[in-house]
Amino acid sequence: MIKIEKEIAERIYNQENPKRVALSKKYPFLKKPIIFLRHLFRDIHNFFDFRIKYERKNDFFDCVVARHQSVLRRRLGDSNPKLQEQKIINLKQAIQKLNGVVIQPNHVFSLWKIIGKPKYENGYVNGMLLSNGKVIEGLGGGLCQLSNFLYWIFLHAPIETVERYHHSMDVFPDSGRTLPFGGGATILYNFIDLKVKNVSTYPFQLKIWLTDNHLKGQILSPRPIPQKFHIFEKNHFFVKRGKKYFRYNEIYKETKVDGKVEKIEKITTNFAPVLYQVTDKYLQKNNFKVLDFTNREIKISNKE
Repeated sequence: MIKIEKEIAERIYNQENPKRVALSKKYPFLKKPIIFLRHLFRDIHNFFDFRIKYERKNDFFDCVVARHQSVLRRRLGDSNPKLQEQKIINLKQAIQKLNGVVIQPNHVFSLWKIIGKPKYENGYVNGMLLSNGKVIEGLGGGLCQLSNFLYWIFLHAPIETVERYHHSMDVFPDSGRTLPFGGGATILYNFIDLKVKNVSTYPFQLKIWLTDNHLKGQILSPRPIPQKFHIFEKNHFFVKRGKKYFRYNEIYKETKVDGKVEKIEKITTNFAPVLYQVTDKYLQKNNFKVLDFTNREIKISNKE
């Protein structure tokens, strides 16, 4: 626990003493040209990354490696329910390009490379986006549910994460959460991407579809694979710092072969400021633990 507390102290220090402020925040008029350049640089990078390859097949492999489903409509604070309906429209457009995609061994899957830039002319509509912790309406909004879904299902296969960004803020209180906090992946066209690599000797195929209430999917293979994967969290609690709250946890991946644990590895550590009101009632209802840093003086010896 002492090691965890030291890590949390350093993360709080970095929150309270940011190293720099983004240029786009200092000079808002630079935001559009900066985004344009980041799009351009990412396009060039992807063009020369010959690992990024995929194909699409209409017939599906026989063996199910992993499966998952995600509820389409959840209570997300006081956000407009209409945006969730429009999100479903965006999901329908994206999964048309994902369904049937095959990732060959040693090839890299790039979500943005496959689904492309959301455009009105391609059937995308405005949906819910998160920007600096605020809910806004924007084109293609809601596709983060797709990236969350894919990241979680990829974790349950012999697939290596190449690029993944976690959500930097805890925006909504838990409502029907079934996955660990921080178990998703955020995206922003095209420089915040979800990329994974097939490290198996078999090709993998995505089968993904919508029902009235769920986003559902499977990872398929032509042959059964020997590994089984289990994702779990440890050390999950809230951190109180004065009137502010943060949320912390660690996510691990367990690999089993023939019923025996072959490997346990830490996937990520999550630490995010909480943007909603945290009450004693909320903490007690969900049986959340709290680590109080309110009266602690935080000094990091290697920081200036």
